[in-house]
Amino acid sequence: MLAWPSFAMLKLSLPNCRITALVPGYTAALAKACPWIDEVIIDAGKKADKVTQQALVRTIKSADFDASINLFSDTYNALLVWKAKIPYRLAPATKFAQVFYNKRITQKRSQSAKPEFEYNLDLIRAFLNDQSVEVVEPKAPYFSFSLDSLAKKKEKLSEQLGLNKAKPWLYVHAGSGGSANNLSLQQYCSLLTALEDDFELVLTAGPGEEEKARDLQALLKDNSMPSAVYDRNDGLVDFSCSLACANLFIAGSTGPLHIAAALDVPTVGFFPAKRSATPLRWKPLNTEGRHIAFCPPKAEDKVSQDDMSRIDVGSCAREVSTWWKETK
Repeated sequence: MLAWPSFAMLKLSLPNCRITALVPGYTAALAKACPWIDEVIIDAGKKADKVTQQALVRTIKSADFDASINLFSDTYNALLVWKAKIPYRLAPATKFAQVFYNKRITQKRSQSAKPEFEYNLDLIRAFLNDQSVEVVEPKAPYFSFSLDSLAKKKEKLSEQLGLNKAKPWLYVHAGSGGSANNLSLQQYCSLLTALEDDFELVLTAGPGEEEKARDLQALLKDNSMPSAVYDRNDGLVDFSCSLACANLFIAGSTGPLHIAAALDVPTVGFFPAKRSATPLRWKPLNTEGRHIAFCPPKAEDKVSQDDMSRIDVGSCAREVSTWWKETK
């Protein structure tokens, strides 16, 4: 999702260019839903067998691309564009992989000095400058559904989950997918029961996260707080349409948080404090003022930086309640 502003900048600045995205299979549906991507090629990945990887190189080579921009670079995908003999190959100047590119931009992303999507946009600006093309800056929201689609989805969810359409809908995603540490279920329970607003509460879950959502539901029930579990959908795009029906979304540093933000649903994010995972580095795509982030207090040792139990969720709940009133 943090690459979507890059696709937007490319298409807005070069309306006649044809943009192809190389993505893993599990994100292909979202890539196809992106309004600035014309074509999608599925990346077999570095763990694929040699025959499959060779077929991917042939596919890329046969497309006769004029340029490639590797927003994320490692030896695997650097070799892909080099073997495909793409004339212009741009990527961050990092590690050994940079020798396979003929255009490199020094970024030092490890310093986490700005959001990931801004680092991506810097690469697009460099490419456009090399083409002597005026840069058109994109604006959020980057993802949307028609009013008709949203009305139908909200009606369906209301019936499926027993939700009152007259109340605001608060979605909470307690899973993490292993990408970053998240709050404990007890912390989420304490946070939600401390919020001042009257919400319809929806607990979302991806594959393998259903049990966690139901465990949180049980904790909330013990605290006299009703909730519904949303763990079935018709794929990522359908799930995204469901997220677009939320009035507020709370999660750790996860994919669903970034989807909700791209839809410009107000988001609350919980992040580790270590430099590679900070709220700044992984800032979602919300418009200004529609995202609030929390992380553990500053600490010298890395273990404490990753320890989400050090977050005072009672204090967070008070901040969220105040912020939400100003955001509505």
